Amino acid sequence: MLSRKPSVIAMKKQDLINLVRYHAEKNEDAFASEVAKIAKEFDDAGDEAVAQYLMELISNSNFYMPQSSYKNLNYLKKIDYSSRQLLLPGIIEEDVMGITRAINNRSGLSKFLFFGLPGTGKTETAFQIARILNRDILTVPFEQLVDSKMGETAKNVSLLFDEINHLPFSKVLILLDEIDTLVLDRVNKNDLREMGRVTSVFLRGLDSLNENVILIATTNLYDSLDKALIRRFDATISFNRYSRDDLIEIADSFLTLSLKKSPSSHKDIRLFNKILNNLEEIPYPGDLKQIIKTAVAFSDESSEYDYLRKIYLALNGNPKSIDIQLLKEQGYTTREIEILSKIPKSSVSRKLKEA
Repeated sequence: MLSRKPSVIAMKKQDLINLVRYHAEKNEDAFASEVAKIAKEFDDAGDEAVAQYLMELISNSNFYMPQSSYKNLNYLKKIDYSSRQLLLPGIIEEDVMGITRAINNRSGLSKFLFFGLPGTGKTETAFQIARILNRDILTVPFEQLVDSKMGETAKNVSLLFDEINHLPFSKVLILLDEIDTLVLDRVNKNDLREMGRVTSVFLRGLDSLNENVILIATTNLYDSLDKALIRRFDATISFNRYSRDDLIEIADSFLTLSLKKSPSSHKDIRLFNKILNNLEEIPYPGDLKQIIKTAVAFSDESSEYDYLRKIYLALNGNPKSIDIQLLKEQGYTTREIEILSKIPKSSVSRKLKEA
């Protein structure tokens, strides 16, 4: 007992020093995080009443409100995100709701990895989770961490995690977008030793992360990530789970929203879906949204269905000429061929008869 007492006293002294220092520096985020850490120590020691009292004090005060400017941060920055609801297939939406429940219930799951091809909605899903939880999003501009001097990048990564651990964790969500730009597979022979060290420091940072910090990382290169890094996450969510029906349903929603901003255009979902169904592969939502948005915005106001022609061209590689015989074989009617080719129906009929 006597041999353990000095270390406990020293720990409490350090807590007190930290509290006074953060108060003097007017660093309210770090002050609140330090109080939360002390509360956890009491809770671990079995004094749940004191722990709860401390948490109630900071939860009911301005200490726990996020700073609008986050001016004390060196490696993290706040980003604004859309409050618009995201369109996701049911199977992924179930995972998203599971994540929000796990966070609200404090189930011990706090680190999540989203992986999938570009345009599948990984980053937007992180925004949606923050919206549901009413949290600010802090992200990391990885280019600010990378330094050409040996060892400096790893040092910056270590300081980043120290900064994260002193945040008001109930009010923020950390987003590490495209994490593969910083951490690589340490056993990859093409990897630089310096980046291997960075990955090792990053792993230690995840291990020391405050369990109350909610962190979401995204990657397009899941297979290139270090397996030890993947294991550090509490859950990994694949975004490569869109069926053709999912993509068509989402595309229909995108089109409906876009046409609301174009009163001169009329909706023809049947022809739009026929265009999509004739594709071998339907693009993922990110690309679909951009194609539809651009086609509607650039459409000829004198032609109510011109946007459909532009969508068809974009999805089929923008051919210089449209093969009306191919359109006929794909099941398009004479009227639809007229819309897509801008050739009058009478000429379409004559050319098809000649063919």
